[in-house]
Amino acid sequence: MLKAIRTLLLCASAIGAFSGLAAHAGELEDLPPYKMLRSLQHIQDSIVLGDHSAAEMQRFMLAAIDKSLRDADPSVFDDPRNVDAAFIYAMSGGNPATLSYLANHDLEGNFDSRIIDALNHYLAGKGGLMVANLEKAISEYRNSRIGPYLYLVLGNATAMQNPADSLKYYDWARLTSPGTNIEEAALRRSIALATRGNLPAKGFAYSLSYARRFLASPYASQFADVFVELAVANYSAETEAKIQEILGFMDKPRQREVYLRIARRAAIGGMQELATLASGRAEALSDGTDAGPKALASLYSGLVGIPSKGILEAVKDISAIPEAELSPRDEALRQAATVVAEEVLRAPDSESLTQATVSKVVPEKTTEKNGAETGSGDSPFAVPASDAVAYAGPSDGEQQVASSENSAPDPVLDAFLTNGRSKLDEIDSLLKGDEDK
Repeated sequence: MLKAIRTLLLCASAIGAFSGLAAHAGELEDLPPYKMLRSLQHIQDSIVLGDHSAAEMQRFMLAAIDKSLRDADPSVFDDPRNVDAAFIYAMSGGNPATLSYLANHDLEGNFDSRIIDALNHYLAGKGGLMVANLEKAISEYRNSRIGPYLYLVLGNATAMQNPADSLKYYDWARLTSPGTNIEEAALRRSIALATRGNLPAKGFAYSLSYARRFLASPYASQFADVFVELAVANYSAETEAKIQEILGFMDKPRQREVYLRIARRAAIGGMQELATLASGRAEALSDGTDAGPKALASLYSGLVGIPSKGILEAVKDISAIPEAELSPRDEALRQAATVVAEEVLRAPDSESLTQATVSKVVPEKTTEKNGAETGSGDSPFAVPASDAVAYAGPSDGEQQVASSENSAPDPVLDAFLTNGRSKLDEIDSLLKGDEDK
């Protein structure tokens, strides 16, 4: 009986939601595109500020705006606000074909052909072809409604070729759109560029701004990843205070997750002191009810002893960790560490002095969701468990990239294996030298 009542309530709720959307669709039909776009912008800003329930409405608004733009009388675009709405719609996850459709039917010259051409190249994945032309035109749009979006697009298009210019474009985009999805995307990407460009001061400043505003964003897991890269690459007594300040804006689960990710990177990179420190702090932040984080802290702190003078004890410690507490990636990491340890301890023979042995590490078969590489279960930074949240800002294929990364080999695991093999090669060289003598 209770189950039947619950089912009826769920059905009623779903019918009410769809009825609301249908009624809203009727109200939207009479609105000009620029007013509809305001609703989309509000929804997308709400998503990056933590309202993940707005994702369904975002999809609805994108479809409604698409229909409005295609059905609109050409005279509608005599109003520059509606032209800007079409541009922003295309840069906010809308259908790129709609922008081309509008441009092809533009008999009055309302659409700037330079911007049309630039966005067509960009949305087709050919951003490098539009940089020069957009750089010439963008100063005219610096203070316009589409300015922040164009600067974010230009920042994305120049990130690989010219990171310094890209940072400037991101800075302008975020400073002209504070508290929006534009600022969230610009900050997150700026951290990655600052890390890659060895600009730690800027990286920590961007990270602090992000932590203050956007920890509830569905893209915060990506922020956590780039922040960990920044922290590991620049960890020192001088940066410790900055890292602590940024972590101060996070609750305990998020802090623990960051420390686990730092410990993993540091352990694989052979940074024993940092791996031990981060593992200890992650364990201290565990509440005792979840054995997973403690198991991971033990794994990462144990990894730095392989290969080292404490190799036997390290292998014993990591082997004692229950398999159920480890994700497939971390189980593969433990297996790799065990193989390396066995090879270090193996007595040399004639074969080992002449050629490398075949890797004994079994490739992992299980892929994981974004944000779960530490194996800590449901990451507090994880993206909501649906595909409902489209990219909130100029589209650059970010979701496709994230999807492909989930099925790719683990780069840090590969680095660990490479490091272990290089040590084995050094040992074999020394042994061969002794034999020759």
